Amino acid sequence: MGLTVAVAGASGYAGGELLRLVLGHPDLELGSLCAGAGAGQPVTALHPGLTPLASRTFAATTPEALGGHDLVFLALPHGESAALVARLAPGTRIVDLGADFRLADPVAWTRYYGGSHAGTWAYGLPELPGARAAIVVARTVANPGCYATAVTLGLAPLLTAGLVEASDVVVVAASGTSGAGRKATDGLLASNVMGAMSAYKVGGTHQHIPEMEQALTGAAGSPVTLSFTPLLAPMPRGIVATCTARLRAGVTTEQLRDCITAAYDTEPFVHLLPDGTWPTTKATAGSNSAVVQAVADLHAGRAVVTVAIDNLGKGAAGQALQNANLVLGLAETAGLSASGVTP
Repeated sequence: MGLTVAVAGASGYAGGELLRLVLGHPDLELGSLCAGAGAGQPVTALHPGLTPLASRTFAATTPEALGGHDLVFLALPHGESAALVARLAPGTRIVDLGADFRLADPVAWTRYYGGSHAGTWAYGLPELPGARAAIVVARTVANPGCYATAVTLGLAPLLTAGLVEASDVVVVAASGTSGAGRKATDGLLASNVMGAMSAYKVGGTHQHIPEMEQALTGAAGSPVTLSFTPLLAPMPRGIVATCTARLRAGVTTEQLRDCITAAYDTEPFVHLLPDGTWPTTKATAGSNSAVVQAVADLHAGRAVVTVAIDNLGKGAAGQALQNANLVLGLAETAGLSASGVTP
């Protein structure tokens, strides 16, 4: 018998990806699979690819159903985790895929999410300096957002090394439709998404902005102001983020690439691509990997860093499993792949 994990929000896209990954994990077993509106439905009614779970149905999300496991994953809508956590037994190991415990600033939480700030947990981006050590000793981990993961991985090393200016950072990033969750809305209908790209939550309104600024400010050692424009792309999964920042005088492409290499050379899931090769979401589909490329645009005086991840992998469920492995003392890479599915 392996360690048992429960999943709240198991009927959603991120929750379903967690189920798929745990099914292939050598040391973990699935316990309670909890859902809200999906409670009582067969798992395969919502996740038809998970045939090993054909005999299972979703349970109601209660503290009793989630109790008695070695770790609990919360894959709930933003703002719902805190109330459930308050009802779980003290000391429960938890990885929260929502935003409830990511931010340190209560004012930022209220501005972008509304309501009261629930607190701050260990931030689950292991590749940041010092983060892995904090996750290993934590019982509760706040899994980063998908956009925040891509952007932070791309820019943090350059800000830490002082190669770019913290006061002038611009990001344009495109995400697949699964990033919006399973909820049915007109804007996510196939007839409206196919063959089209559109911007949304423009002008400093996207909820991941304070999280990105928080992580990048920690890397830079000085306040980072971020202009962020998200795009909805006609694909089911994946994120490609193009991040630019003002170059310090004299910085070259070689220096940018050397800096990223130094930051991630020993990391199993972050890969700097060969010079001249640019990230594609297809290369990371179904994986926990992030692929990175950087160049010094000397014409504009800016560093350009492009990062691709699977928003349901490194951007959600894959990273959550990576964090769970660390919390439980397992091999960090267990149950995870750095290889994408192509074509």
